[in-house]
Amino acid sequence: MTPTVKAILDKYEGTSAAVKGNLSRILMQGRLGGTGKLIILPVDQGFEHGPARSFAVNPAAYDPHYHYQLAVDAGLSAYAAPLGPLEAGADSFAGQMPTILKLNSSNSWATTIDQAVTGSVKDAVRLGCAAIGFTIYPGADKIFDMIEEIRALREEAEAAGLATVIWSYPRGGDLSKDGELALDVGAYAAYMAAGLGAHIIKTKLPTDHIEQKDAVAAYKDGDWSTMAKRVAHVRQASFAGRRINVFSGGAAKGTDAVYQDARDIRDGGGNGSIIGRNTFQRPRDEALAMLDKLVKIYKNEE
Repeated sequence: MTPTVKAILDKYEGTSAAVKGNLSRILMQGRLGGTGKLIILPVDQGFEHGPARSFAVNPAAYDPHYHYQLAVDAGLSAYAAPLGPLEAGADSFAGQMPTILKLNSSNSWATTIDQAVTGSVKDAVRLGCAAIGFTIYPGADKIFDMIEEIRALREEAEAAGLATVIWSYPRGGDLSKDGELALDVGAYAAYMAAGLGAHIIKTKLPTDHIEQKDAVAAYKDGDWSTMAKRVAHVRQASFAGRRINVFSGGAAKGTDAVYQDARDIRDGGGNGSIIGRNTFQRPRDEALAMLDKLVKIYKNEE
């Protein structure tokens, strides 16, 4: 374990040695191992958006083994997916890559802003996962049900020695579309995930928009002109940087935009990227080249 990783883990007071061990598995894995930076490959889009929308542009990606192998060959920190895709490659790739079992999922036809629980902590233990993952939608009508679900699942995961990753994506209620990515809302979402006991927090990169009228005064004297400064504020909201923050890669975009996001995350003190569509929707060689450059950015080599 490097001094950097030890310093991160020392901030997780009240956390069992088993959970810290699994966090260390992720933090010490791959080409960013020991740096305190992470790149995680999440592949839940087939469930969330549909297989053709997710994989038709790169048909090899219909196969769950493709994503396992991509994460291994790129030297990433972890691979996150729902139950079925992880089961489909668990034996072939056992021990090669820390995995995160995403325990809830939605689909593109849903009329409510909610997700169904689609896996269990027992599944995560059986599959040798390092962590569970769970999405909450702050602002949604069902948010309190989601909070109660993750409270119970996190408690069970802690008892089993697994870390918890919370995807905290504000939407619903009185939030405007711009508000979903607003700086004040994103910081609030990160704090809420930290408050629920997340060991790793996943949020979206925020804009400089301030959504909540009651928050305008608190933000009016700040300089939020750059993404790096906004990332730093989200880190501040995550218990003053005591929790690991990774930021979503979002919808497919150009390579320059992906690289700039990583530089902004790095410069703002974020812990890295959780990036899916922007890699697996590209041909394998292009995806590996992109991930190689992202690693170099986080290692301050680019």
